[in-house]
Amino acid sequence: EEIFTERDEFKRRIFRNIKEELAQFGLKIYNANVKELRDAPQSSYFESLSRKAAEGAINQARIDVAEAQRRGNVGEAQRHGEQNREIAKINAETAVQKTERDSERAQAEATLATRTTVFNRDVSIAQIEATRATESRDEELRKEVETKRAFTELERLRASDVVKATIARESKQQAADAKQYEEKTKAQAAFFAEQTAADAHAYRVRINAEASFLAAAKEAEAQLVRQQKEAAGMSAMAGAYADLSRAFGGPAGLVQYLMIEKGVYTDLAKANADAVRGLNPKMTIWNTGAQAGGEGSSSEGQGTGTGMGGVESIRNMYQMLPPLMSTINEQTGITLPEWQFGKLADQMSEREVNGKKVAGMSNGDGHN
Repeated sequence: EEIFTERDEFKRRIFRNIKEELAQFGLKIYNANVKELRDAPQSSYFESLSRKAAEGAINQARIDVAEAQRRGNVGEAQRHGEQNREIAKINAETAVQKTERDSERAQAEATLATRTTVFNRDVSIAQIEATRATESRDEELRKEVETKRAFTELERLRASDVVKATIARESKQQAADAKQYEEKTKAQAAFFAEQTAADAHAYRVRINAEASFLAAAKEAEAQLVRQQKEAAGMSAMAGAYADLSRAFGGPAGLVQYLMIEKGVYTDLAKANADAVRGLNPKMTIWNTGAQAGGEGSSSEGQGTGTGMGGVESIRNMYQMLPPLMSTINEQTGITLPEWQFGKLADQMSEREVNGKKVAGMSNGDGHN
């Protein structure tokens, strides 16, 4: 029966049983389908089961149809009953609401009548008050009219005097305006004249500037042409110098040729001759040592004497400083400070010049 009622479960059982049988032989089954089941000869098992299943399905279908019809009839009756109940309920509620609305309308009409009466009363009172107010306002307006009439008469009397003063003031104002207009006209004329002169001057300046600019442009063009020609000449001269340099064996030969051609060597010789011409050099000879101070000397500056000790060396050094300072002063005009090198030869005392000892030291003679 499972073939017709539980076909999937029957298929799974068949697959499981076949799989167990094939597993004994080392085989595996991955999928299996039940194509068709047939009865064996002289057997009607599957046919009976099929017929039973078909009849059961037909009967169940008839039962389901009857159940559905029953539910439909009952549901329809329930819907009709509910519809009637809802209609009755709505009608009752409508009647109640109609009664309430009629009562509310009656109350509204009564309220309207009451308010209409009150309104009419208020209107009558307002009309009376308006009449009284109109009369009171009429009296006030009459009073104001009389007051304004009196004020107007007073103002009329004042106006006669005010008009005279106004006429006088306006006359003065017109005279002042005429004078101001005249001055304004003169100022405008002067301004126009100055403006015309300024425009003429600006025009002349602009014409002069344009002329100057044109002249400068022409001069610049001429200068450019001159520079171009000079550049061309210099380029040609450079080419000629390059040819001369190659002809004289290099730049050094070209330089020597140009110096000879331009007389540079002659000018240098003249400059050197002029530099030494008129020189009068001064020579100063100062003898120290054993030959100085009368211990032995000759005109050639040669002589014999004893060897110099340490004190004599210091003495000779100090004897050399005064004549050296004198020579520097005579040739350059510079006087060295006394504290650094002592006194000049012409400032020394006669005792010091004669070579006598001063403070334990002896000085030598000097010759210029």
